[in-house]
Amino acid sequence: MTATAFDGFARAWRELEAPVVAVLRDRLSALRPHAGWTEELEGLAALPADGEVWCVDVVDGAVQFIQGLPQFCVSLALVRDGRPTAAVLHAPLFGETYLAAHGHGATRDDRPVRPSAKTDTAATIVATSQPPLIARQPEAAHEAGRSLTAVLPRVGAVRNLGPTSWQIADAAAGRLDAFWQYGRDDTNLLAGALIAEEAGAVVTDMNGEPWSAGADGILVASGHLHGRLLGILTEGGAQRR
Repeated sequence: MTATAFDGFARAWRELEAPVVAVLRDRLSALRPHAGWTEELEGLAALPADGEVWCVDVVDGAVQFIQGLPQFCVSLALVRDGRPTAAVLHAPLFGETYLAAHGHGATRDDRPVRPSAKTDTAATIVATSQPPLIARQPEAAHEAGRSLTAVLPRVGAVRNLGPTSWQIADAAAGRLDAFWQYGRDDTNLLAGALIAEEAGAVVTDMNGEPWSAGADGILVASGHLHGRLLGILTEGGAQRR
């Protein structure tokens, strides 16, 4: 996508989102008056290292929404000093809501969620996605293709089921057995990462270090599967060379 085309898309998308953004900003500002605000197309810039900010994606899964597909959600994360402390994902057409708060666990529709109990990677259903504007991250595009080739023969199936944040939450809840993605994508990862951590999943970058905003990749899986999948993903890859 050229810069001109992207600018046109961004303007059109902000016009579409504006009424919802206005409602959310009003209500969330009442809860945390001093918190800043960032949206998906702004979130490619670095998050502040100090203070609070709402990280909001009014429609995570914009491509699906535009195409008339049901896989999209509203994503909210309250980030404090660069780390997510509260998260909400709501999929209106599915009628489901994930919630998490640091130290208080994670739920879907008020029921606690836990990651997959599988131990055999050959029986797993895993998911992956790519950041928006991936052409601006050529190394991530390369790693996405390489890692897919590495993973496909070692698992039951690989899927891309829509919004990144929701797929991470579904991995936290055991609907999916794992999720991985290469490239920086903070706005789409923060809410899901907190939900996964609070559910008891292992959430790391592709070097096996705890994931944090600004990382160049993410892997979410249960403790049973994480190490095996990380080994598969990084075989011959840019990480651990």
